[in-house]
Amino acid sequence: MYRCSKCKQSIKELDDIFVRCPYCGNRVLFKERPPVAKEVPTS
Repeated sequence: MYRCSKCKQSIKELDDIFVRCPYCGNRVLFKERPPVAKEVPTS
């Protein structure tokens, strides 16, 4: 899943040739990450 940086809409699939938001045409998209915190071991 991706999120548009301009209109904040969630996008499930992207076109193989053109990477654009289907709602506003913006080309800056962010990959959504799950809200899981990673635990880093300390040494």
